Formats: sequence, structure tokens, C-alpha cells
Amino acid sequence: MSQEFDLVVLGGGTGGYVAAIRAARLGMKVAIVEKDKLGGTCLHRGCIPSKALLRSAEVYATLKESDRFGVLADNVGYDFAKVQKRKQGIIDQLHKGIHYLMNKGKITVFDGFGRVMGPSIFSPQAGAVRIERANGDQEIVVPRFLLIATGSRPRTLPGLAIDGEYVITSDEALELKELPSSVVIVGGGVIGIEWASMLNDFGVEVTVVEYADRILPLEDEEISKEMARLLKRRKVNVVTGAKVLPESLVKADGQVTIKAEVADGEKSLTAEKLLVSVGRQANVENIGLEATEIKVERGVIAVNEYFQTAESHIYAIGDVIGGLQLAHVASHEGILAVEHMAGLHPQPMDYTKVAKCTYSRPEVANVGLTEAEAKEQGYEVKTGKFSFKALGKALVFGENDGFVKMVVDAKTNDLLGVHMIGPHVTDMISEAGLARVLDATPWEIGHTIHPHPTLSEAIAEAALAVDGEAIHI
Repeated sequence: MSQEFDLVVLGGGTGGYVAAIRAARLGMKVAIVEKDKLGGTCLHRGCIPSKALLRSAEVYATLKESDRFGVLADNVGYDFAKVQKRKQGIIDQLHKGIHYLMNKGKITVFDGFGRVMGPSIFSPQAGAVRIERANGDQEIVVPRFLLIATGSRPRTLPGLAIDGEYVITSDEALELKELPSSVVIVGGGVIGIEWASMLNDFGVEVTVVEYADRILPLEDEEISKEMARLLKRRKVNVVTGAKVLPESLVKADGQVTIKAEVADGEKSLTAEKLLVSVGRQANVENIGLEATEIKVERGVIAVNEYFQTAESHIYAIGDVIGGLQLAHVASHEGILAVEHMAGLHPQPMDYTKVAKCTYSRPEVANVGLTEAEAKEQGYEVKTGKFSFKALGKALVFGENDGFVKMVVDAKTNDLLGVHMIGPHVTDMISEAGLARVLDATPWEIGHTIHPHPTLSEAIAEAALAVDGEAIHI
């Protein structure tokens, strides 16, 4: 006996459950199939737990320097068990909130592993889902539309096996009972730099090894250089242009050693833990795609601008389609996919208007093109930059490193990109995102009155600086 739905969502992560809620509010009968817990990677193994740990590390780092604020705090320390307990409490609270939203939307949640079926007695077209429960029971659900949102998992390097003890990914790192005294982080992208910043704040000796010639290689080059400078000032060892050699891995005496090829030969690196942070891999295996016409290209599901696969009634969103593997991107993709199913003719997604964030200390945020990307695309570029060192609120806050940079088309004055590194820039980048959506010019941003004293004044000053009109430079 099978159950029928207007929409079945395969995967209850951020993109999946947001899409389900939107569909339910459009009047669809909706079900989610989830093998683990609603909330997915973002809630349980990614965004939320890592930011909870980052916040505890930030508080600890601030307390260690509290005398700068005239606050005397002796014998400052941390209880990592309590740090982890706080993290889990936040996860649990948000997890309950998602279940509340499922109940509110009358969304059926099936606990089990879902596999897409080809044409069968249950449905003349591919897209029915067989649910395999932990106890061995099976159930079939038949949707009018199917949305695949199975997410991703940490990637590793060929030959570098994750053992959960010496060699770990962010998944295992989030569950550590105690912190190591030292760690080598393979990968200097967003996740690697967040962990480097956090662990350094907790007092761990950190080395970051990056294959590219700079850390945060997808950021504007000036942002990358500033982050490297600030991490080195905090005694983080940053090694770039380095190719890790998995075959050189040695685990012995409570430590792990690995070699990396660098410009002048080989470099040997030793620590208690090796944290592999080299991106994420889409979960496309074993979910039944071979029973459909769906195409998997370069490890991800191929979709059109409305997230339809080669089977027009089957859609896919989030990490499983590659692109920007971000929770807020998956959510928006899910909403657009559902609205397309409902015939609402949504506007296709413009990924150049998506804000991207790194929650290190200091934070990094950007939207749009870097200066190099703009030049590569043929733009004649002008830029404006304003340092937090000249900002009263940053000095009051006690964190004045970093800057805001704007990249502008010199011919049309169109805003091409905004790049920030500094205090709370992940909370400030949405103004730049709105400016991109509204096609605002630097003049319009600069002449928007920003309250004083605030960190957001840096955005206005950077905008004015594009044409040499900044006041506090």
C-alpha cells in the first residue's frame, strides 16, 4: 500500500525543510523523507554547532584580553564539556522548532532512508520513493513532484583515510570531548579558516596548509592577505602553495605526521590531530538515480535554472547540485523550485547577489565579483576602501582590524562587488546584498545616512571612497 503526495522531499536539511514549508503554505500535501534528523548538516554538523563553538572561543579570547577594557579577570579558563553542552542545547532547541513547523504545516515526516524508484506498478513515471526504515520495514510514497535535497558530506584527499582519531573532518571535530594541544588543518578555505581561528582562540597550536598560493582563495586577494596577516599575528602557522602527500602519513605516539610539497622541497608537519577540510562531496550515491533519466555530472546532479532535472517532475537543490554550498542558498533554491512546481513563474536565481560569509575572527563577508574577477570579465574597475581603524565604533568595540572594499564598474558606476573583513561584517553584508539587488550605485550607498557610531559607517565611507569623497580618510 503506497501513500500519495503532491510533493515528497528527499532530505530534511535546511533546503529540504524550507521547501516543504513553502509547498505546504501553497496548499500542497507534503512529505519529507529523512534518514537522520531534520535540520541536516547545517543544524547538526555544520553552521550552527561550529558557530556555537566559535562564539565560546571568542568569549574566551576576549576575557583573556579584558584588561584592555579596564576589566580585571583573573584565572580565566574554559570547561570544554560545558562548551559542548551549550552547543548541543542550541541544536536541540532549534531541532524542536523545526518539528513544530512540520506539525504546523501538516507535513508528514518519514524516518528512513529514501531511494528513488523507476517506473513501476506504483507510478508510470520515475519518482516514487521507497523508504527503508532502521527496523527493516519498507514503505512506498508516490509524489506528483519529487525534490532531491540529500546534501553533502566532507570530502577527503585520495589516500588520506579518515580514522576519527588521528585524521578527522569537521564532523568528528565537532564531537571532540577535549581539544588537542596541536592540529594541522589541511585546507585554507572557509571551513579550514573558521576552525583555525576557533582552535587558536582556545589555545591550540594551529598550522594551516593550503594548496593554492593564498588562504581563502575564492575571496578578493586583499581580503586573503589581510586574513593571513592577522592569523600569523596570532601565531597561526600558515603554509600556502603546499601539496599534501597522503602516502607520507605516519601515526605514532599520540601524534600524526605528514609531509607537503612546497616551493623549496618538502615540509614535515606534526600535530596531535590532522583536520581535513578540502570541501564537500554531494550525496548522490545509493539514492536510486540510476533508475531515472537524471544526469550526474562532475559528481553533482544536473539541473536547469528552475532546478528541474532531466525528469521534469523531479527537482534537486542544495549541495547535491554543487554551486554555492551554503544553507541560505539551498533554502532559496528550495523556495524557487517549489514555486516553479506551483506555476508561480519565479525569477531565476542570480548567484552573484548571494552573500557569502566566513565566521572567523575577524569575520569575512562578500557579495558579487572580486576585483580580479571583474577585470577578467572585461570591466574597467574602480575601487573604494575604508579601514576599520578610522572608525570610532570599531575602536570602542576593541576590534579595528580589517576594512570594507567596493568594486565598481568605472563606466556605468554599477556596484560589482563588496568585500569585508572585520568585526561583525557577516551581519553587515546584507546591506551590500540589498544594494546589488536594487542596483544601487556607490553614490546612493554613500549618501544613505548611516547612524554614528556604528560599524556600518565603514560601508558608507567605502562607497564614498570610490570617487575620492570619503570623509574620514
